Amino acid sequence: MTTLFAAIILLGVVIFIHELGHYLAARSIGVKVERFSVGYPPRLITLTSIKDGWEFRLFFYKKNSEGKLEWGPVKTININSPGRKGTNTEYCFAVVPFGGYVKVAGIIDESMDAKLEYKPYELMSKPKWQQIWFMSAGVIMNTILAFFIFMGLYNYTGRPVSSNEPIINEVIADTPAFNAGFKSGDKITSIEGSLISTWNDLTNEVSQRPNQEIALVYLREGKLNDIKLITSFQINPETGDTLGMMGVRPSIKYQAISILESIQMSSIATARGFGLVILSIKMISSGQASVKDLGGPIMIAQLAGETAKAGMIPFFSLMALISCNLAFLNILPIPGLDGGHIFITIIEGIIRRPLSIKMRMAIQQVGMVLLLMLMVTVIINDVGRLFNN
Repeated sequence: MTTLFAAIILLGVVIFIHELGHYLAARSIGVKVERFSVGYPPRLITLTSIKDGWEFRLFFYKKNSEGKLEWGPVKTININSPGRKGTNTEYCFAVVPFGGYVKVAGIIDESMDAKLEYKPYELMSKPKWQQIWFMSAGVIMNTILAFFIFMGLYNYTGRPVSSNEPIINEVIADTPAFNAGFKSGDKITSIEGSLISTWNDLTNEVSQRPNQEIALVYLREGKLNDIKLITSFQINPETGDTLGMMGVRPSIKYQAISILESIQMSSIATARGFGLVILSIKMISSGQASVKDLGGPIMIAQLAGETAKAGMIPFFSLMALISCNLAFLNILPIPGLDGGHIFITIIEGIIRRPLSIKMRMAIQQVGMVLLLMLMVTVIINDVGRLFNN
């Protein structure tokens, strides 16, 4: 239950903020918003902005004139607010919580007509830069969300400062150090004959030996001990280099930071969040990682549950990273995604005319095939992990 609730909160917030960006951008350029939905159909609760008030509707199964069950409104309540103009925008909470969308008048997906005349409140009537502003607003909001989450976490915890003594504070489970029997409090004194006097020395010696057997000397309860282990590896998200690791952590203290420092650290953390996505794509394309490592909603739900159990900081850190992930993937120039719409809009701006109906349909079909292939891949991977677990 914790996993499901954590997944709904995490994905709900990230997707809501994304769609809120599109909604606010549409309102800012005078485009009519027909529906703002949190979740995917069928609709469960709607609140529609009407003249002189609001219309509330509750949806569920009911019998139609033929006596068959169908999904539809079972309760309608009008909330009076005399003098209110109303926008006819429907605000909706839908049954499937893992998603959301904003439906605006005249969006390119629904307007395959190559006509040049649009109504003033339709998206396609607006200048190209305003269309791009609307299409990119979700990505911008996800980036802002990630930044402010990191900023909140850094202001809450402070700057992490690790002790530079080569004394192990924590041994990570299922790592070379764990399997070799290292314990908290052990002091590393040498690696491969090199004297270790600081934690930096330890890190440098291990990082340059990925997947290698190394000889260590450590001090435990006043007695020196010799041991050998085979390091594992990790990828540096900034450089892509393969680094050796043994699975230990130093003791960490946290220092209070100023607002300027938190802004700087949050900017770096957000950039690294995008860097991790780029690195993942590079690793898959170069063969360092497999397509089987890709995950979808089920994997995200599992991670959300695990981090929620671990505490507030891991959970919100994951939320920030997922927000970066969503922003980056959405800005890719793939038809059907925000980046694909932006790409088409830029092309139309360059050639100074709308693309033909045939060309638009071809682009949309290619995009749908690519997205369906990706969706099928991640779903198969997710289901496979469930069975393996």
